[in-house]
Amino acid sequence: MPLHTRWSVDHLSDAARPSWQVTLAEQYGVLGIRQLRAYGHSRADLTANVDAGRWQRVLPGVYATFTGELLRPARLSAALLYGGRHAVLSHHSAAEEWGLVPIADRPVEITVPYTSSAVSQLPFVVVHRSRALRYTTLPTVPPRTRGPDTILDLAVSQETGEKATLLVVDLVSRSTISPQDVENCFLLRPPFRFRAAIRRGLGLVRNGLMSALEVEYLESVEDEHGLPRGDRQTPFLVDGKTLWEDVTYDKHGAAVTIRLDGRATHASAGVAFRDRRRDNAAELAGRARLVYGWRDVHTMPCAVAAEVRQVLVREGWDPANGRKPTCRHCSREPVVSV
Repeated sequence: MPLHTRWSVDHLSDAARPSWQVTLAEQYGVLGIRQLRAYGHSRADLTANVDAGRWQRVLPGVYATFTGELLRPARLSAALLYGGRHAVLSHHSAAEEWGLVPIADRPVEITVPYTSSAVSQLPFVVVHRSRALRYTTLPTVPPRTRGPDTILDLAVSQETGEKATLLVVDLVSRSTISPQDVENCFLLRPPFRFRAAIRRGLGLVRNGLMSALEVEYLESVEDEHGLPRGDRQTPFLVDGKTLWEDVTYDKHGAAVTIRLDGRATHASAGVAFRDRRRDNAAELAGRARLVYGWRDVHTMPCAVAAEVRQVLVREGWDPANGRKPTCRHCSREPVVSV
């Protein structure tokens, strides 16, 4: 039985109620006060256990039947018990459960119905409210918002529309959650905040962009400097395997490859070997290639654009076919040598 159905044990008959040991195990030693009463613990008994140092109060109405630090499963259980019968993990906490973001030392985030009396208890739990919980959650253990809803919730919680766009690109492109599922969720539950920015992020993924770095390259290097828009995620056969290059300009008359090197995806030995083989294959095929990281594109887009332009022209692109540059910073940025 999923964890969130245990919270109503006070309404069950003695025969139907799970044993004390089972409930303790499933909730990692954390119980709500109504559960404790259902198992025969009076308020005096509860006070005595806390005063004696056997138990500890974690949140209003939520107690741990042990002392010491609460590990993550117990923290999640405590936050859900505090939120009430219909509370679910959401936002960063749900994203951690889905594997969308790394597990971090941060408050547990839950979403409760609008009628709930639960409020945030920092630094332990952040409480969000929703009128659509019945449509946006799954009865997992522990219960959490669906993957597409989790991505949209995180996007809406960003500080700016630009950050919302980049988050959508990053999470949708590198997760197992279908981009179409996220788009369908967006259409069924369009957010009030950053709606245009989120729609834009979904469109960028649909058009082949796979990371925030690629978005930055497209906008700050190509578009603002009048460079042609290259093809994204171009397949190449290397050692009998299909590998994908981030940006290529063959359709513009230049056999040029741009690699956007996000450290998170190029750190392992296997990926490093693959990149070396890809470099060698490009050299043997006579292809020019340039590699840029986030710092290059984000802090020196004008210098990056100048290098890319130089190589494109050298390899056959006619700059007369370029667009008018719109960048206002080129004259103030130093040019780095190739």
